[in-house]
Amino acid sequence: MINKIKIERAVKGVTQQELADAVGVSRQTIVAIEKKKFLPSTPLAIKISRYFGKKVEDIFELEEED
Repeated sequence: MINKIKIERAVKGVTQQELADAVGVSRQTIVAIEKKKFLPSTPLAIKISRYFGKKVEDIFELEEED
């Protein structure tokens, strides 16, 4: 899954820790999601999207499979 969290954080000017605090997870969770090492749950994906004022589809998208 591709995500645009790092880009959205830069636009909004927030750190990984600030985002983590806002959505109720650890900074390490945000790091893992950004690096595509952890797939967020649906509720967490919704919280992250709402934090940025975007639709889930604007933040997360499925990678094309061959």
